[in-house]
Amino acid sequence: MKRNKVIVIGAGFAGLQFLQSIEKDRFDILLIDRLNHHQFQPLFYQVATSQLEPSSISFPLRHIFQDRKDIRIRMTSVRKILHEEHLIRTDIGDFPYDFLIIATGAQTNFYGNKEIATHALKLKTTHEAITIRNTVLTNFERLLSTTDEEEKKRMLNIIIVGAGPTGVELSGAFAEIKKYVLPKDFQRIDFSRLRVILPRLFLVMTTEPMRVSADCSLGRQLRPQHALEAPVEVL
Repeated sequence: MKRNKVIVIGAGFAGLQFLQSIEKDRFDILLIDRLNHHQFQPLFYQVATSQLEPSSISFPLRHIFQDRKDIRIRMTSVRKILHEEHLIRTDIGDFPYDFLIIATGAQTNFYGNKEIATHALKLKTTHEAITIRNTVLTNFERLLSTTDEEEKKRMLNIIIVGAGPTGVELSGAFAEIKKYVLPKDFQRIDFSRLRVILPRLFLVMTTEPMRVSADCSLGRQLRPQHALEAPVEVL
């Protein structure tokens, strides 16, 4: 009996949840993603702050579905969806489908602010988390040889734009390593001057339950014994 072809684009939480809940061996399934592994998004902030290695939050798709003979995996990018032909076009060829599931996630929304879009670092992928980590550590390396006081002051500011779960967790993680990790690694830098800033605008824009959640998250990140010593500034 010929099985219907299902194509799932995206191996994030939505794509994996769909595949794990669908009846086994009922469809001929093709999973397409630009990467060959699942990225565990809730812990991106720990990679960005050097608290976890990227491999700790990366899970190979072929290992996840090694017992599912009805699922094929292709690592490629989708270029076009041809609805009338029931076909998707990718970098490695065209694939027909009977049912198409699009679970590609979301992009960072800069709300039309071109300055932030140009200069800010995003946090939507493991690669972007690594970029944040490397950028911050490289700035500290540069700080050791910088003599310009204004430049030093600028490099000791970390501004988090966005006060959702990721922004709050990231702010708290930076504040924690400011107290316990960075002074040991960079002994010639005065980290009491390092500022971790969460703009008040983004807290104002959130709903009351979100603000309560943010306060609780910051409370968890900044343990009582150092909450006053390593704060996140809300400006």
